[in-house]
Amino acid sequence: MEDLLDFLNSQQQQAVAAPAGPTLVLAGPGSGKTRVLTYRIAYLVGVMNIPAYHILAVTFTNKAARQMGERVTKLLGDQAEGIWLGTFHAICGRILRREADLLPVDRNFVIFDADDQETLMKNIIRENNLDEKLFRPGSVLDAISRAKNELLTPDNFPVNNFRDDQVRRLYIQYQQRLVRNNAMDFDDMLLYTSQLLEDFPVVRETYGHKFEHILVDEFQDTNLAQYAILRNLARQHHNLYLVGDEDQSIYRWRGADYRNIQRFQTDFKDSCTILLEQNYRSTQTILDTAVAIIDRNPNRTRKSLFTERKGGDKVTLVVAADDRDEADRVVASIREGITRGKQNPSSYAIMYRTNAQSRLLEEAFRREGINYRLVGAQRFYGRREVKDAIAFLRLVYNPKDEISLRRVINVPPRGIGDKTLEKLAQVATQLDRSMGETLLELASGSPELEALMGRETPRLAQFGRLLRDWREQASKNTPAILFDRVVEDTGYTAYIQDHSEEGMDRWENVLELRAVLVEYDEQGLAAFLEAMALVADQDTLPDQLDAPTMLTLHAAKGLEFDQVFITGLDEFLLPHSRSRDDEEALAEERRLFYVGVTRARKKLTLTRALRRRSPYGSFEATIPSRFLDDLPTELLQGSARGLPSRFSDGRKEPYSRWESPYFTSAARPAEPAKTRFKAGMQVRHKTYGRGVVKTSRLDHGDETVEVYFEGHGLKALVASLAKLEIL
Repeated sequence: MEDLLDFLNSQQQQAVAAPAGPTLVLAGPGSGKTRVLTYRIAYLVGVMNIPAYHILAVTFTNKAARQMGERVTKLLGDQAEGIWLGTFHAICGRILRREADLLPVDRNFVIFDADDQETLMKNIIRENNLDEKLFRPGSVLDAISRAKNELLTPDNFPVNNFRDDQVRRLYIQYQQRLVRNNAMDFDDMLLYTSQLLEDFPVVRETYGHKFEHILVDEFQDTNLAQYAILRNLARQHHNLYLVGDEDQSIYRWRGADYRNIQRFQTDFKDSCTILLEQNYRSTQTILDTAVAIIDRNPNRTRKSLFTERKGGDKVTLVVAADDRDEADRVVASIREGITRGKQNPSSYAIMYRTNAQSRLLEEAFRREGINYRLVGAQRFYGRREVKDAIAFLRLVYNPKDEISLRRVINVPPRGIGDKTLEKLAQVATQLDRSMGETLLELASGSPELEALMGRETPRLAQFGRLLRDWREQASKNTPAILFDRVVEDTGYTAYIQDHSEEGMDRWENVLELRAVLVEYDEQGLAAFLEAMALVADQDTLPDQLDAPTMLTLHAAKGLEFDQVFITGLDEFLLPHSRSRDDEEALAEERRLFYVGVTRARKKLTLTRALRRRSPYGSFEATIPSRFLDDLPTELLQGSARGLPSRFSDGRKEPYSRWESPYFTSAARPAEPAKTRFKAGMQVRHKTYGRGVVKTSRLDHGDETVEVYFEGHGLKALVASLAKLEIL
């Protein structure tokens, strides 16, 4: 143990050998925080003579816990035995089973996963005769989860409107039903543990005495419930050792609250703060770029990231003509690096803000014949909502397709369960017809068939009529218009867009699929479905490939690559449109960009497109991401050359360098003509009711307006025909 500190830099040595007491280690990206944590445990045991069973170490993933356990055992051997090391939920589970006598469940309680929770909530909503479109199980569970993470029980759940009151009632019944099942959900594990420590002094003192030293990894990702647990456990000894980085807090939508760092500094006024600023991953150019981005965020501790890898390639900027050109350029650059530069394919990563952005990149890889890996999500055409939509279209094209029929006949739920399907299959077999043909005949009002189906007739006939109408639409209209009709008739928008982060992402995938359908306006539905069948071959590729990696910026946390491309640096993509009116959300978008930049070891490329295709086929001019203006010109490839004089053309405002034609072979889009309708404007339509304008543009002299209508989704309307009333 005497030479333990010899393997660390000066800041790491200071952190590992810090005296007992509340300590906050703010660890910049790539600064060796895992090493500091494991060496701190070894230092406590080997140098400060703290018995291992008096140490609690908390991580955020099981993988991190395993890795830390292996490293600690390697350093300490048998001396490591007895440490409580695991995730928050694992540690809470141990405490709860020991103290179950104080809980409304017994020690054999089960933990309901996401599917169990959704099934339970779905039943409760139905029992309360609530509209599942207005009270979607996922949306209600999200609200309950947020409440639990903020230590809000049903008794103090905030009620500001009718919906809140209904959610509170559902919350009460949900908790009662969990207890009846001798179960709890993941959030309960934190809430119950926090309540035990807060309400029962004996429990608090027992575990407070046991855990003389508490170490926490990724502290910036803790929520209020987790912080309350830590604060109570540390009341006795005050030896709370926290490692994290407020600049890498990117899980606000999961309940993470970087302000816990400020809470800690307020609650433990004698705390010591140590910075880890030496980076072992990236070049200095990449680090300087990252610092320039994150320094614009308020309420943070500034860190000066440095490395012994001085200099490095400048950050490359790519401004493409459109989103397809953007994808093609990225993949072409990777292909050239692999073939000419003999680079390892797995050294490349492409990052983006939303899953839907992967679609064009996947297609570009397929055109080039390059394998790829997709992390953190299914391939675009393998996503549930995309497969649903394609299954509807396959069924319209071929009613004999029983696989597609079984997938979508009860999507969204319309009361057609397994028994009804089984009856339909039996009758179809009896009549020597497919299930789809039987549905179509039932829709025409066949008395003989109605007699065979009995009480199952109304629901099946209703879907049969939908299928019949869609087939008529398919014969007269483009695939995209048929798609719109299917989405509208089924209420699919409300089914997946439940206002959660996941629901919004799913809806963006649906809109991305619509953009694909527009490309088949001339070729038709058959050509689209054939192309989709060929895409499926790519979906069978194994995930473990020596291939470039595609992933969202959220999924990039904790990873690193030699060469990183961050795509879609346009307003409304990064930062995302959902953050535009929320300062905290904008700050998190900046942290997300910072995390992406700091994943790069050697080379960083940033890309954007001058225009992007909308789900309705037309192109929309884009606005450069505000984050790009924060990047120092001297760090950018070619940014100091050939720029026009700022005011040489009489403009009152200077050119943004991102608008400069010197950065792209494509011409800068012309200044758009003025339109009557503006984004965010509220309007009323005689058929669709109230809505909010998303975009408006001039097409061949007429104004086309995209409007979100509640219950109807996004509609593209010609203003002169739609007769929209501005509210």
